Parts: sequence; C-alpha cells; structure tokens
Amino acid sequence: MNLLVTGGCGFIGSNFIRQRLTESGSPLTKLVNLDALTYAGNPANLADLAKDPRYVFAHGDIGDTDLVSRLLAEHAIDAVVNFAAESHVDRSIDSPEPFVQTNVVGTLRLLNAARLRWTKLPEPKKAAFRFLHVSTDEVYGTLSLTDPAFTEETPFAPNSPYAASKAASDHLVRAYQHTYKFPTLTTNCSNNYGPFHFPEKLIPLVILNALEGKPLPVYGDGMQIRDWLFVEDHAAAIWLVLQKGRVGETYNIGGLNEKPNIEIVKTICALLDKKSPRADGKPYETQITYVADRPGHDRRYAIDCTKLQKELGWNPRESFTTGIDKTVDWYLKNKSWAADITSTRYARERLGAKG
Repeated sequence: MNLLVTGGCGFIGSNFIRQRLTESGSPLTKLVNLDALTYAGNPANLADLAKDPRYVFAHGDIGDTDLVSRLLAEHAIDAVVNFAAESHVDRSIDSPEPFVQTNVVGTLRLLNAARLRWTKLPEPKKAAFRFLHVSTDEVYGTLSLTDPAFTEETPFAPNSPYAASKAASDHLVRAYQHTYKFPTLTTNCSNNYGPFHFPEKLIPLVILNALEGKPLPVYGDGMQIRDWLFVEDHAAAIWLVLQKGRVGETYNIGGLNEKPNIEIVKTICALLDKKSPRADGKPYETQITYVADRPGHDRRYAIDCTKLQKELGWNPRESFTTGIDKTVDWYLKNKSWAADITSTRYARERLGAKG
C-alpha cells in the first residue's frame, strides 16, 4: 500500500505514522506525509523516522490542488487518511475563518483531487482505493449527565466554529460517497491524549505548567466531562477502519473513559507528586486556579463505539490509569521537546486551559 497522510506532523497524525512505520509486518511500501507545518505541526515528532526509505515528507497545504494531484500520481497513492485540520476550539472562537478555510475548503479540494485520481485508476486498484476522513465527537454537540452517549446516528449539533467546520467537512465526505460513489470512510473520535500532544491542550498544559511552578488553569467549575482516548489506541482504530471498514460508513472511536476535567487535573497532580515532587514538598494541587469558563463550553461528550467493537473487533488497550501514567512519563522524559515548542514555536503567554 502507498498511503498519503495529511497533517502527519500534528499530534494524532504523527502517532499514526509512527505506528504504521514501526509495526512489524507493515504492508506499507510508501507513506507520504503532506503537512503545511502551521503552529501545531512539528517535524520533530517524526525526526527519528525521517531516514526510513518508505517515508516521504511534502511541505504543503491540502487546499493546493496541483500539489495534491501531483503527489497522488507521482507516488501511486492507494489510500488517503486526512488528519489535516485546525482543531483548537479557543482559536476558532477568536478567529473562525482559518477553520473554514482549512477544514471545509481544504477538505473539499482534497476530496476533489483524490476523486479525480480515483476515476483514472484501473481495476482492481480503483475498487481497493480508500479515503478516510478523521473527525471529532464535537460535531454532535453536547450531552446532559443523563443523556446516552453519541452514536453514529446522533444528529449533528455543533456548538463552536471549530465543531461547525468539522461537521461541514463530514457532510462533504458523505456527499462525495453518495453522489460520486467515491469510497470514503469517516471516524469521529473523543478527546485524545498521549505523547507529542501540543502544549496548549489540557493534559500537556497541566503537566508542563505544574513542573514550571505555574498556575494550573481550570475552566469554570471543572466539571466538564470528556471521554479520554489514548492516541495510540486511536491510531490503531483508524488503521483497522481503513483496512476493514465498510465503504460509506462512519465509525465512532472512544476511550470508554468519561471523566470531568478537574479529576484529570488532580490525577496528573498526584502522579507528579510521586514521579517529580516539588522542591518545597507541597502537592501540585495547590497550583490549581479556576478561571472564567469558555464561551459556549460544551458540558459533556461521550462516545458509544459499539459499532466499531462489534463490526471490526476493536477495543482500547489502555485504560485511563495506564494511559495517563505513560503520558506523564513521556513528558518527564521529553522536556526538551516541549521546551522547544513553548520557547520558540509558540507564544507561551497565550496558553490557557484547553479541554
């Protein structure tokens, strides 16, 4: 298989690429990573794999039709996995337009280029071609404490500009399958965490702020509930869907770990108390600071991934207990990776509690 991955220098994309290139018996002949290297795209995430003869990096935008078309043809691409997206809710509230440009217009142009390539393929390559679009549970809106978890049949009700842009891209992918019979797949995931997570997000932010003696900002009362999915479990699920999912279907991917944000923060504090205690002996919890809530902050997300479990036999390998322990260890061992981002790639003063 020759695979085109878009947004592969980001958090989830880089973990997916790492998993694909390091697993034994991989069917990949070539993996092309197309990334625009915006603020959250970091080539350092894959630096140790750069010399793999199967790996090709292309710097560019999914909205660049000429570039995408050339890559599809030049590398005889058999499948596309689209991670490329603006994905930060607070940024979408500050400035929605980049989210529409990348997530909607960019996805549309990527679909167009891939479909045109697909129409020219001979059988059986045409029958085997796949386009997998990676999306989010935020397209479904919010849940009360007693509502059942989101299923693939839950109506879309996005509540942020980010979620609205992803919902639009999901609809475009569906439309291309229905109208053109283009072989698409869509996955909608819950909140990811794990290695290489960009430091503006809740879990890495708490770890790094704690170690630096800074406040640990928590939105509102901290009782916003999310379903936490270890990124390596997510990557494995995407690969499974790409290989065995039914064309035209959507598959929800969840970690089966619903927890309020404040519990996440306190769990991290307790782990750091054991693994890297403060010099003054005080618990890291003393750094927790409650801040004004995000506008329109969704109260609860929860994913029902029964379809994925029953049809494709997937289950997460990591519980939240094991996953968060591995995550904290990774950040403690990779302080230079985070320091590079916070000092040179990103304006540290803009970081806030992102969940």
